[in-house]
Amino acid sequence: MSQGRLEQLRSELDSVNLQLLELLSERARIAQEIGQEKEKQGVPDFDPVREKKMLDTLVEFNQGPFDNETVRHLFKQIFQASLKLQQVDHKKHLLVSRKKKQEDTLIQLGNTIIGGGTPVMIAGPCSVESYEQVRQVAAALKEAGITVMRGGAFKPRTSPYDFQGLGVEGLKILKEVASEFGLKTISEIVDPAHIELACEYIDVIQIGARNMQNFELLKAAGDVQTPVLLKRGLAATIDEFVHAAEYIVSRGNTQVMLIERGIRTYEKATRNTLDISAVPILKQETHLPVLVDVTHSTGRKDILAPCARAALAAGADGVMVEVHPDPATALSDAAQQLNIPEFHDFLANVKKSGLL
Repeated sequence: MSQGRLEQLRSELDSVNLQLLELLSERARIAQEIGQEKEKQGVPDFDPVREKKMLDTLVEFNQGPFDNETVRHLFKQIFQASLKLQQVDHKKHLLVSRKKKQEDTLIQLGNTIIGGGTPVMIAGPCSVESYEQVRQVAAALKEAGITVMRGGAFKPRTSPYDFQGLGVEGLKILKEVASEFGLKTISEIVDPAHIELACEYIDVIQIGARNMQNFELLKAAGDVQTPVLLKRGLAATIDEFVHAAEYIVSRGNTQVMLIERGIRTYEKATRNTLDISAVPILKQETHLPVLVDVTHSTGRKDILAPCARAALAAGADGVMVEVHPDPATALSDAAQQLNIPEFHDFLANVKKSGLL
């Protein structure tokens, strides 16, 4: 082959490359429009039936020199790139996305701001068991300078025979004690029908790990303006976690906080596996405050302080820990709750790091 002929063929190849690029770009634009229509209709991004049909058609009309497997492989790469483009485009439109809103969302709880650059400590009993129990904890928190108290009134438990919480009576106890000590309160709600009722008694609605994808509950929480603390599910991906928050924000309630509480893995040394990497990822991907529950993630009192320091070092806006006057008699999570002297030691240890 002469040098002239080689250059001619190369020139033809370059021309075809540009034509292919133009066609691929046009295909990508169409794929983006399809993705937008799917989002409007609530249709899944990936349609395996449709993909198979397109590949079968391409193979049917393949005249070579590429064999059918090569054609399938090449076009599957194009399909995957188009799908990824749809997903990236979709993420840009999420209301909770940092791409949608650059400024951090701030949650105002009285004089306490969550997400404003000054980390907060949230503490309280796993379950509201009695007025006196909650009052003892509240007094200790007030003395320590803690302004936000947690306490479970509705308790979704693994066993139906375990203590399920005091329900509305528990919310009333929280409100009474919080009013006495000037604290803000967080408590879990498990039934969409109780959301409006909860707004009368507590300052923050918690949606627990087991309810992270209870979509009717998420919608109900989005229909009010009370701040929401959303916990990551036991086996939820970060993407699923973010989309759960989107359910709430998309209904109009922009006051949402995310809390990492450990995910379930094969590891048995801790109750769950604390995913510290989730903190900076969520801070980068969303504009929502991000907290870490060191009690439920570890289930071990002996490592609460270092895990709290790690969470704050990773950029967490706050840490949550469980405190009980007498953990040995607690009706839930007895082994992992701190007693009041232990809590004071824990708090001093974390503050000593300069991170809180």
